[in-house]
Amino acid sequence: MKKVNESEMDWKEYEREETMFRRKELSSAVDADDLGCSLYELPPGRRSWPYHYHTANEEAIYVLAGDGQLRTEDGLEPLSTGDFISLPADESGGHRLVNDGEETLRYLAISTMNEPDVTIYPDMEKFGVFVGSPPGGRDERSFHGYYNIGDETTYWDD
Repeated sequence: MKKVNESEMDWKEYEREETMFRRKELSSAVDADDLGCSLYELPPGRRSWPYHYHTANEEAIYVLAGDGQLRTEDGLEPLSTGDFISLPADESGGHRLVNDGEETLRYLAISTMNEPDVTIYPDMEKFGVFVGSPPGGRDERSFHGYYNIGDETTYWDD
């Protein structure tokens, strides 16, 4: 067993356009193999990772503090402290958090850590492939990349 207190960890900060958040990778700090868990802080007016879903990893969100919205395939769902959301490993698990409140939205993101995984980004018309270590994993990947969904080819094409 390994134990860590999040107060002893440094934040990693991410920012690009409307996306901005801070993250502490709790599961990485204790070398968890099959379970991912990160603490996030999403400032008012900002959004989390671009809208996406996984094909191999189920995720869950637990809201610790604040209010916001969860974008799903059906639209926006309100979020508030104490909410727990499960996100299946398919299109129905598509999500993005939006902080439209006045306070920081603080939440845990939990996931299985299965690989290989293909992550679909419908708005960006891209997908990511992760082999050797899943998204959020610490290990070196034997293959990974991001590709445009429309770039199809056949097996025998050069």
